[in-house]
Amino acid sequence: MSVKPEDFFKNIISHCKEYGYIFQSSEIYDGLSAVYDYGQNGAELKKNIREYWWKAMVQLNENIVGIDAAIFMHPTVWKASGHVDAFNDPLIDNKDSKKRYRADVLIEEHVAKIEDKINKEVEKAAKRFENFDAAMFKSTNARVLEYQKKIDDINTRFKTALNENKLDEVRQIIIDCEIVCPISGSRNWTEVRQFNLMFSTAMGSVSEDASTIYLRPETAQGIFVNYLNVQKTGRMKLPFGIAQTGKAFRNEIVARQFIFRMREFEQMEMQFFVKPGTEMKHYEEWKQKRLAWHLSLGLGENNYKFHDHLKLAHYANAACDIEFNFPFGFKELEGIHSRTDFDLKQHEQFSGKKLQYFDIEQNESYVPYVVETSVGLDRLFLSILSASYKEEQLENGETRVVLNLPPALAPIKIAIFPLVKKDGLPNLAESIMNDLKFDYALSYDEKDTVGKRYRRHDAIGTPYCITVDHQSLEDKTVTVRSRDTMQQERISIDKLFTYFEDKVSMKSLLKKL
Repeated sequence: MSVKPEDFFKNIISHCKEYGYIFQSSEIYDGLSAVYDYGQNGAELKKNIREYWWKAMVQLNENIVGIDAAIFMHPTVWKASGHVDAFNDPLIDNKDSKKRYRADVLIEEHVAKIEDKINKEVEKAAKRFENFDAAMFKSTNARVLEYQKKIDDINTRFKTALNENKLDEVRQIIIDCEIVCPISGSRNWTEVRQFNLMFSTAMGSVSEDASTIYLRPETAQGIFVNYLNVQKTGRMKLPFGIAQTGKAFRNEIVARQFIFRMREFEQMEMQFFVKPGTEMKHYEEWKQKRLAWHLSLGLGENNYKFHDHLKLAHYANAACDIEFNFPFGFKELEGIHSRTDFDLKQHEQFSGKKLQYFDIEQNESYVPYVVETSVGLDRLFLSILSASYKEEQLENGETRVVLNLPPALAPIKIAIFPLVKKDGLPNLAESIMNDLKFDYALSYDEKDTVGKRYRRHDAIGTPYCITVDHQSLEDKTVTVRSRDTMQQERISIDKLFTYFEDKVSMKSLLKKL
């Protein structure tokens, strides 16, 4: 019997706590809503994901460099960027359940349900007809055309309402679509209103002298205000990029779905500065480059799709998301945006400083355009866990829980077991560990039977286990067992480093790009 998506997701959340990946923040004080701590294995996996992004983005691209800007920034930065006036979510409450929702998400989820109906019609037809043409079926089937018209009508009304900030029309769309509260099942909705997402705090030694500043809601502005410093000190020529990873903070009223939407999260962003007029070419190139990076993780091509934005942000002339098929459906994983010259011109205006680039070849100065790639590290973490978590039925009737993590990202690369805790086997196992620990993250485990140790490390996601047995003392070979195949082979101890280098090193993953 297949597991329901909501139960599957609960199993992942439980697994994260049981095996040291993610804990509820301040759990002993009953926790803090939408804030999570990464445990010993979660911190390692998160670090490895960040490192893979950084190496792929900065190390493999000669025209991209990295910075680390401060979380605190001058408050005028956020006035210039538009966050003070325009960084809002449209919120709506259900009067019966007292639950609060993002109005745009309710509408998007309703559209997704209609799209699911289209897909089911296509699947039914594919089973009925031998020479099935999906495109022709969609263009001729009356029911599918009716569904598609509903989607187009909703999207057109929704886009217009958001662009013109007509919140009453957003509410009317929810009513006309007969969208109900998932908790109460009623359509008893309040008015829609905007809510600013920035956290504010005070900086100063005494309250009367303190000035209001904000915890950054994105890392991009730290790149923009440092753009000229990096360009001049690095003697960078267009096109070039500046990358950054770091914490961002949003006062999400509707925070849910585990680490998918949190109030404190980590972003990995790159701003690519280009000559005006070339931005769309670079925009399309970065869409493909970023999708290729995600596909290199081996989580399945069908788990990704592009989604173009209906409403463009105030700074963009093109925008799309790479969506991932999470246990709760396709949701945004990474955004690719053509931000035009909005940010740099705004900072020029508010700071009074010129932020222009002098083009030697054209003998002119201008403000560059920007193409942005922005991925949430926590969401990426969740996508990898979701796709890797498996509950397998074995031939002997047992159930094996395994995390098929990309080996190069796994928190523990190799577990080393002495078969028994005597006869010199622990000494040899520790010797092997001392040789490999400078290059690989290892775990030494001598508790329980070897079978139970295998199962424990399958659940942690350890790609390989080394068992040191009595034969190892005689011929200097060990048993290496693969997590994914459960196959075992004898490997000479002096060849272990070479054996694992092609399988679990970061280089093995980078070579796929």
